[in-house]
Parts: sequence; structure tokens; C-alpha cells
Amino acid sequence: MNKKAILGMILFGSIWGVAEFTVGEMVRNARLPAGIIMTGIIAVGLMTVSRVLYKQRGMQLGMGLIAGGLRILNPFVGCFICSAVSIVTEGALFELVWYWFSEDLSELKRPSIIVSLGIVTGYICFVGGYIITQIVTPMISSAGFSISNLISYLPHILGKGTYAAIIGGAIIPAIMYLKDVEVYRMKDAIYYPIVASSIALCWIIAAVEIVPHLFV
Repeated sequence: MNKKAILGMILFGSIWGVAEFTVGEMVRNARLPAGIIMTGIIAVGLMTVSRVLYKQRGMQLGMGLIAGGLRILNPFVGCFICSAVSIVTEGALFELVWYWFSEDLSELKRPSIIVSLGIVTGYICFVGGYIITQIVTPMISSAGFSISNLISYLPHILGKGTYAAIIGGAIIPAIMYLKDVEVYRMKDAIYYPIVASSIALCWIIAAVEIVPHLFV
């Protein structure tokens, strides 16, 4: 992975992480379906944008690790462990779904293929992330994992995944219009300062969100 892609991975991972405890909190306060919105729009949207712009495998898993790490740093909003597990899982699942496409995404020309990819990506990221979270989180906490509880809750998870699939089927075709943007041709003197300052801004926002809670 070249330097521009690494810096892009840090940027998009940071944006994702900050969005989880800023946008995510607003969505929860508004009593909207936070999991569906955060996965279908934020997670899938940011990972797709990064893949389309940089055309780099492995970048989205790295984004998930960065975003999950940022979520762990802010344990004051919601279930931070389950959120972090879900974020990293979504990054891994996105890589798995998109692995079969070449780096230049030349196969993604027909609208039907793009829409289908969006539906599959949204569904698998949401359902897979939800299921893995239900397994891993109890193991980490003192609750303990129960297979019977997971099985009884599985129809609910699979049903909610439909909404994430619909969002994915709509958002990914829109993002594909960025496919011809030449990030790598951007001059270093412009690219690196813009991306580095954007990363710094994300972490400043994170610090502003996190630090006040430390003194409460």
C-alpha cells in the first residue's frame, strides 16, 4: 500500500470513528435505527468511497481497525465494546465481499451489478457485524455467550438487514460516480497537507468529545 493510500486509510478511518460517537449519538437520541443508519450509510458509504477513490485492497480493514480503536477510546457513549467489534467486523466483511473485484473495479460497469453489489454489501456488513457482536461481546463481558439467545434473536437480525441492504443498493451506485477521480495524480504539495490537516481535525474533534467526560 503506497503512502497516499495509507494516509487516506487513516483519514477515512478517523472520519468513521468520529462519526460513530457524534453522528451515532445524534441518531440514537432521535430514536432512529442507529445500527442500520451507521452501517448502511456511514460504514458502507465511507468504505466504498475509499475503495472507489484509492482502488486499494486491505484499506477498508485498516479503516475498521482505526475506527474501532477510536470508538474504544470513547467509552462514555453507548456500548463501546459492541460498537468497536461491529466496526472491525464490518471492515473485514467489506474486504471479503469486494475481494473478488479487480483493483481498478473494471467489472463494475453495468448498473444491475453495481446495485446488486450495494445490496449484498449492505446486508452482509450489517448482519455479519450484528451476529459477530452478539457472539464476541458477551465473551468479553461477564454475561457469557448463549447460542440459544442468538438463535432466538437471529430472525430479528436477518429482518433488519433488509433495510441496510436497501440503503446499500442506493448509496453505492451514487458513489460509483467517483470512480474516475484520480487521487493518485493529485500533487503531493496539495494532497498531503489537506489529508494530514483533515486527520488532525478528526482527532481534535475526538479529543473534544472524550476529554470532558474524563472529569465528570
